[in-house]
Amino acid sequence: MSRTIIAQCTPIGNGSVALIRLSGENAFIIADKISKLASNKTLSEQKANTIHYGQVLNNQNNITEIIDNVMFSIMRAPKSFTGENTIEITCHNNQIIINNIIKTCLNNGAELAQRGEFSQQAFINKKIDLIQAEAINELILSNNSLAIKKSLSQLDGSFSSWLNILEQKLIKCLTLCEASFEFLDEEDIEFNQEIKAIILNINLEIEKLLKTFNQQESLKSGIRVAIIGPPNAGKSSLFNKFLNKNRAIVTNTPGTTRDTIEASKFLNDYAVTFIDTAGIRETNNNIEQAGIKRSSEEIVNADIVLLVLDLNNNLNSKDLKYYLDILKNNKNKTLLILNKLDLDINLDLNILSDNKNINLNNIIKISVNKNLNINTLDNKINNILNNKLSDSNSTPFLVNQRHYLILDSLKNQVQNIIKILNQNKEFIDYEILALDLNNCLQTLSEFTGKTITEKTLDNIFKEFCVGK
Repeated sequence: MSRTIIAQCTPIGNGSVALIRLSGENAFIIADKISKLASNKTLSEQKANTIHYGQVLNNQNNITEIIDNVMFSIMRAPKSFTGENTIEITCHNNQIIINNIIKTCLNNGAELAQRGEFSQQAFINKKIDLIQAEAINELILSNNSLAIKKSLSQLDGSFSSWLNILEQKLIKCLTLCEASFEFLDEEDIEFNQEIKAIILNINLEIEKLLKTFNQQESLKSGIRVAIIGPPNAGKSSLFNKFLNKNRAIVTNTPGTTRDTIEASKFLNDYAVTFIDTAGIRETNNNIEQAGIKRSSEEIVNADIVLLVLDLNNNLNSKDLKYYLDILKNNKNKTLLILNKLDLDINLDLNILSDNKNINLNNIIKISVNKNLNINTLDNKINNILNNKLSDSNSTPFLVNQRHYLILDSLKNQVQNIIKILNQNKEFIDYEILALDLNNCLQTLSEFTGKTITEKTLDNIFKEFCVGK
């Protein structure tokens, strides 16, 4: 007998209503014990897909106590999310009330749901495949409209359909391969070219999807924009300007920012995290050195780097070399921001304009204090955001780390088959080819959970929230 589980599905916190889900074989037995409907009928007598007003009761020591006035939503197996009998209780969003309802159900035979257990039951009962289950979690965690759209598409089966097409192509290759055993002596019958064409197409599709992984990770986790540069160049002022509030302390004293400061906002439906970093300079201060080290790490981790230099101050040769190296090593993601345009220009601009590692289109002169060219900078950042995420638009679904590893393994197997087909032999060893194709199909089945281990399955669902 499966567990009858219960959990709060809405976030903990203030609000008007909360949702509690009770699901499992004994859901109606438990619900009848703790409920009283306005109609004086029992919940187990009611039709599926109906909603009923009533009370949740706590019956202890021959005393009946009303916990809350609620709405009961009824779903019967197998036509529910989990594929099991399910009752959802909508109550007032007071955590004491919620906890008392759950406690009463536990006292009457329910068990607390584990992380992702509702979705896991839906997977076990074949209501959804593993990819669709993961899409539920992606949907909850999505922090922009595009990621939400892709997660919904994946929940509807877009990725599963793509994999099904891939599976059919592999099966066709295997069928041709196994048919070849019957026709090895027939000179006019040749299958390897047809198999090769299909395999090359599969390889192309996989590589195309793998290339979008980094962009898709940025899409899911948000874009990181690191603001770096020498002390007193205006990094913290620019950081505050992006956020439209004084989040970072701004003074004329170099080294004020000793550690990274992060804050996020939405730009064109993308979650963007701005990072104000410690000014990079030579110093004997251990705390400031630690901050400078963090600044260097943020350069590596950032999707966009804003290198802010002070037009009013020239750089010594050592500092100049350091910043030119940043531009060289991060050319494709760095904008050079020349701040304090409203003051005298003392920075040697010829050194910058003559450097082949600097894209002149990525140099923007601004004044944070006078609000000069800030819109130009905003537009430039938006263009970079759109370009960085454009590749991820080519697919209607999201690829997570597990998917990436399986796809990478499948790619290696497919490329091994291509090597076999490219061998200059009079006859292809179709038995070995059939074995390799079967291995590809086995790897492919890990996506949907057909061949996945129970331990791996548990690890996947542990990433979910309790209410899912």
